[in-house]
Amino acid sequence: MCYILVFVFATMTFGQTETLFDQATEAYNAGEYQRAVDNYLEILDNGQHSAELYYNLGNSYYKLNEIAPSIYYYEKALLLKPNDSEIKSNLAYAQNMTLDAIEKLPETGLSKIYGNIIGFLSFDQWSYLAIVFMILFVLFYIAFYSFQYSSKKRVSFVTSVIFMLLTVISLVFAFLQYSKFTADQPAIVFAQESSVKSEPNQRSQEAFALHEGTKVHVLDGLNEWKKIKIADGSTGWIPEEDIKMLKDF
Repeated sequence: MCYILVFVFATMTFGQTETLFDQATEAYNAGEYQRAVDNYLEILDNGQHSAELYYNLGNSYYKLNEIAPSIYYYEKALLLKPNDSEIKSNLAYAQNMTLDAIEKLPETGLSKIYGNIIGFLSFDQWSYLAIVFMILFVLFYIAFYSFQYSSKKRVSFVTSVIFMLLTVISLVFAFLQYSKFTADQPAIVFAQESSVKSEPNQRSQEAFALHEGTKVHVLDGLNEWKKIKIADGSTGWIPEEDIKMLKDF
């Protein structure tokens, strides 16, 4: 009986989500962007989230000229689909509307190559790939024992070793990507203008100012303050209420 109730509840929730999503899409196409936002946010309130949902929210807020939430939801979509060119393109358009022009620290050739390799897939995708390689390893290892001819045994053995190596490499990349993902705590500035202080109090000297839509990385926290780092390497303390964490799934 309990399983039946769970199934019925899940079916009703899925149906409600589909209806809200369709209504939001219809509102967006009709130019009713605020109504589209309200419907998408209701889906989030129901505990559902996806890259498509965040992307559509980003588009809706962009149409409303609300830059900070637009960038915020594009960035969340990109966390779930890091290689999606359409998300990246729309995010770039939204970022062009921010006031802060921050030059990124130059990357060395090796660090850029390293970042591109492990960042090609998300950590869960690397994990799934490791499972696929492990299954192939097992199949070819079984084939090694099954074949009678030495030539086929040799090929299957070498192939199984290759898939074992690929499994290990995928697991290492998954671990490295997961470590990077958990260490990185990005946030978006939502305050129209925020004074970043040299110390975590209002009496300290202003280090620099940031405006809505700028992406920061949270390094530490103290009371109602967050220590942040921006793309050019500058650090400071910002009021917690002025930013919104991206990984609050």
